[in-house]
Amino acid sequence: MNAQEVANRLVLLCREGKNVEAINELYDDNVVSHEPQGSPMKEKIGKQAALDATNHWLDSVQELHNVYISNPIVGGDFFACTMKVDATYKEHGRNVMEELCVFEVKDGRIVYEQFFYPTGN
Repeated sequence: MNAQEVANRLVLLCREGKNVEAINELYDDNVVSHEPQGSPMKEKIGKQAALDATNHWLDSVQELHNVYISNPIVGGDFFACTMKVDATYKEHGRNVMEELCVFEVKDGRIVYEQFFYPTGN
């Protein structure tokens, strides 16, 4: 798959709430993931680390009220989309978070991702 096809598939799966399936299907085994400085998750290396972080986030959610994911914008081997998540968390209550998500694709797999959102720091 090229970057456009990977982007379309990732957005489709995430819109369906299939984030774990998206990682299993589309991510490279050695994917590198960066969260903003000040984030409790920081850098993750490897598909298993991405799965662990996603499962940790899913476990922290008490109720998911709304998730919006934009259509992807693709340039070469990179694509970006925005996400807006309105959720009630078990420990922190209800919160709406918006972020910009940037991905790099090589050989039909996501090899790098970086997320931009406010961390309060």
